[in-house]
Amino acid sequence: MRSFLTAVLMFVSFASVATAQDLQSILQTHAEEVAKPSRNSVGVVLDDLAASGLPQVTVFLEKWAEKEVWQGSDGLFYFGTEDDDVLTWASVDTDETGTAPADNYSQIKPNGGVRRLIGTALVQFQLSDPDLDRRTAAVASIARRPDASQLAPLLASIDGETDAALKARKVQVANFVQARFADDTDVRIAAIESLSKDTTVEARAVLNQILNSKTGVAVEAPDVNIARIIDPFDAPEESYAILVEAGLAPAKQTPSEIRQTLEANIVDGRVGGVPLAQLSDPALRERAYAALSTAGLAPTLITDLTRDVALNSHVFYEAYDEGDAAITDAAQAALASVETRVGTAQVADLTLDALSLASIFFLAAIGLAITFGVMGVINMAHGEFIMMGAYTGYVVQLFIPNYTVSIIVALPVAFAVTFAAGVAMERLVIRWLYDRPLETLLATFGISVALQQLAKNIFGTQARPLTSPDWLAGAWVVNDVIQISYIRIAIFVLALIFLRLILYILKRTRLGLEVRAVTQNPGMAASMGINPAKINMLTFGLGSGIAGIAGVAIGLYAKVTSEMGSDYIVQSFMTVVVGGVGNVWGTLAGAAMIGFGQKGIEWFNPSNTLAAQTYMILFVILFIQFRPKGIVALKGRAAGD
Repeated sequence: MRSFLTAVLMFVSFASVATAQDLQSILQTHAEEVAKPSRNSVGVVLDDLAASGLPQVTVFLEKWAEKEVWQGSDGLFYFGTEDDDVLTWASVDTDETGTAPADNYSQIKPNGGVRRLIGTALVQFQLSDPDLDRRTAAVASIARRPDASQLAPLLASIDGETDAALKARKVQVANFVQARFADDTDVRIAAIESLSKDTTVEARAVLNQILNSKTGVAVEAPDVNIARIIDPFDAPEESYAILVEAGLAPAKQTPSEIRQTLEANIVDGRVGGVPLAQLSDPALRERAYAALSTAGLAPTLITDLTRDVALNSHVFYEAYDEGDAAITDAAQAALASVETRVGTAQVADLTLDALSLASIFFLAAIGLAITFGVMGVINMAHGEFIMMGAYTGYVVQLFIPNYTVSIIVALPVAFAVTFAAGVAMERLVIRWLYDRPLETLLATFGISVALQQLAKNIFGTQARPLTSPDWLAGAWVVNDVIQISYIRIAIFVLALIFLRLILYILKRTRLGLEVRAVTQNPGMAASMGINPAKINMLTFGLGSGIAGIAGVAIGLYAKVTSEMGSDYIVQSFMTVVVGGVGNVWGTLAGAAMIGFGQKGIEWFNPSNTLAAQTYMILFVILFIQFRPKGIVALKGRAAGD
């Protein structure tokens, strides 16, 4: 093997040097070994092929492993594929091709062991292949099935690697291989320590493989690299079974075996001096069996006391497969560091998920917060305005195939459509039901059902695609643990923009001043020349329009159906109530509380989002018992109400 590695390194160093020798002549030198390869003879062929530096060697090894090499009646070797007894052949050295009867050729069929050796050699050749894809595939192959023989050529190929990403990958894989197979202990420890900052699954797998251990038992602790001493009395029955399997103790009799032994030794109505009528007592059965054992008629009875004595007489342990304690100590320290980093990364990933969910809840609820806070209207159709916005985005994409432009156009169009729908709803229905919350709830619920059915009649029951632009495809990947989709990042940014915009409208514009005046004291606002009815209409339209924009954003990653509003109406009301009715900052606080709370519950049961939502609803019910006005209590009319 050492000579083979030397030859491979020569190939890596001199692959670009021209040679007058062709591949066929090398194959003819080893014709018998090529035609009938074995694990013992193939190494010589591979050594000479590596030393030749011929570029066609890589292709030959691929074909040889795939059983696509044939030997003609003239003794020469060809690449070939058979079809209906006709062989399409190609020269191993030139571009010459042709066809001939397959009967004139014999197919070379290396067995599985030889193919594995060829595959190992092939990977090493491919590490410095001019083709980037071949080099990438070779590194991936080493990562999947690392072997000590691959380390030298992998290290030799790093300095000459021209692709920066692949070079970094080669260094990483080289660390994996060195950590497991390097001959020098210091080199292995250095490689293991370098993995302490690598949170990838591959790095953790390498460290766990180094720390692989097996359970053993002996009369005395053996001179091996012991991982830990096991207390056999934590699981006495399982521990005794290990003793029996190791041949260090006799097997414990089963109740069935004891019964069969007793039945076979009945004499004059007694067994071991115990009358048959008394054998229903477990203690007397053991006494009878012990008497038979003393008489040499049965094996020694293994009682709990006998078992415990045997357990106390042996040492149970877990021993590392790796015999060097310095290696396993370094691996344990590295794995502990990695697990700490992974735990921190999981918290960061959970935080990003919670921020994303909170931003979605905020977008879905902010319009409802404004409407509910100013007007006191329980709008059960708010979810349908979200649905209308999503469908508006879908319709816009039907006319504008450029997804980036269509999204930019869809946002204001969705606002306009849902603003108009909100104004119409307020003028036609809501304004007649002020200060009548039960009738308002029933009316808006009926409108919700009607809008869902209208959407079904227009768009059908199947989900419609609202496609995001290419620049929103994929995810921001920090490492193997932390990643978040670009769509969710965009929704988070959109939520921040809307927070700033709404605060500007409420604090810096005349409309905002009038809205706040009506919120604080509608009677006094009317006496100052403000029209509360107009403000209510515009406010309801504004809240509905914001819901439409939220629908476009939510539709980019969620299904767009007639029922999609129902998925967000409950969370929207929870967000508004928990945060504080009619308060923008309260809505933000409520969205953060529910988003982080739901993700925190999902941490304990990631596979059941519905359960997390249910527990969150129960938490909200308890929360409002102690703080009925929400996190940020509203002052003024709503507070008085």
